[in-house]
Amino acid sequence: MRYTAAVITVSDRSAAGTRVDAGGPLAVSALREAGFACGDASVVPDGAESVETALRSALAAGARLIVTTGGTGVGPRDRTPEGTRRVLDREVPGIAEELRRRGAEVLPAGMLTRGLAGMAGEALIVNLPGSPGGVRDGMPVILSVAAHVLSQVDGGDHG
Repeated sequence: MRYTAAVITVSDRSAAGTRVDAGGPLAVSALREAGFACGDASVVPDGAESVETALRSALAAGARLIVTTGGTGVGPRDRTPEGTRRVLDREVPGIAEELRRRGAEVLPAGMLTRGLAGMAGEALIVNLPGSPGGVRDGMPVILSVAAHVLSQVDGGDHG
């Protein structure tokens, strides 16, 4: 089964057009190469409300896998996890833990990401850092389990 995915870039500067979104297109490319139907990344400003609204819109459009990039750090406007938590029914902490572990192997500051992963209805949502490196390192983690998670949600076997 071909699942639909969505990528949401969370960045004040990219939303204002003062910085090119470098991470979102990398996530889109990885999803398409893995066989997901995925449109171009949408870009929203930082903040819990904008993230929540964008996630709910992607869910309403039928996305089964949603990857966000950006807004996971400790800066004052980094509120992607807070907006994501409003949408999740249940967290899948092992994905976020593995993303942090791998990120910290590359760069010690990788342990500062506060990204979440979890289920919203039948969809998997995962927060990635906004840096291209964070997206490049994180997408293989997501793709290693995404199809299995979605199959499980659809009643597939645990094997």
